[in-house]
Amino acid sequence: MSSHNDHQRGLLITAIGGLTLTVDIPLIRLADGEAWTILLLRTGTTFVATLIIWAVWRSLSAKAPQLIPGWSGLSVAALYGLGSIAFITGVYSTSTANLVFILAFTTMFAALLSWLFLKERPRPLTLAALALMIAGVTIIVGDSVGTGHLFGDLMALCSAFMIAAAITISRASGKDMGFTALIGVVLPLAVATLMVSKVGFHVNAPWWIVFNGAVIMPISFFCLANGPKYISGPEVAMFYLLETVLAPVWVWMIFAEAPSRNSLIGGAILIMTLIGHSLGQLHEGRKRRATLAVSHPA
Repeated sequence: MSSHNDHQRGLLITAIGGLTLTVDIPLIRLADGEAWTILLLRTGTTFVATLIIWAVWRSLSAKAPQLIPGWSGLSVAALYGLGSIAFITGVYSTSTANLVFILAFTTMFAALLSWLFLKERPRPLTLAALALMIAGVTIIVGDSVGTGHLFGDLMALCSAFMIAAAITISRASGKDMGFTALIGVVLPLAVATLMVSKVGFHVNAPWWIVFNGAVIMPISFFCLANGPKYISGPEVAMFYLLETVLAPVWVWMIFAEAPSRNSLIGGAILIMTLIGHSLGQLHEGRKRRATLAVSHPA
């Protein structure tokens, strides 16, 4: 019963994180600034907000999570940081379509790493959901794949792999990594600071990106980084795909940039798959509880 409740809690926490992350791109667009300035403000405010939240939590409770829980925490922070740098490099070295498509392989990398190192064989339901979601992403960007550059594609692949590795290590440690993922912004913050010192500080509406870094990033990454404590790596990785489908919808609503037919079709597949997977997990949980009730009627 406790295991089932933990799984449901993990799905809820990760869903909140994935949904919150979907407004990241619209807020970046609203800020209207130079890329390295945006990254500097985004990571800088995230870092400051993380330290403030952690300090308040620690002052109110002795059970506040550690910022970096041991060597595993240090590895997770480094992987998230390096993944962010690889992501930014990919943004400027390949097409957006290629970037989104390749990042979708985070789910497959997480499934493979969990299978190899944690001996967590994905459930047939999860494998089917992963296959459908990859198909949905393929439909969304299928018309544009192949237009990017090899180096950028490799950077996107590295970013996907590093996030999946961070998820796997978090899952293996069983520790609370909510703050650890946020502390990982130190690396991209250092790179952004160096670049801004060379190209200058340029942003027209800084409060949007400050809100993004101070509120949206802490909520989304705290929840997503906590997911592996309760659910499998592949399940956590699936919720990262929500940004692929919902971010274009928010951009459509705010900037009147209508998504393509393929985006709508692929997005519908992603949403329906996530709903179907969650309902399937609930059904499996009910069957498990019914079996336990019959085996142990007391």
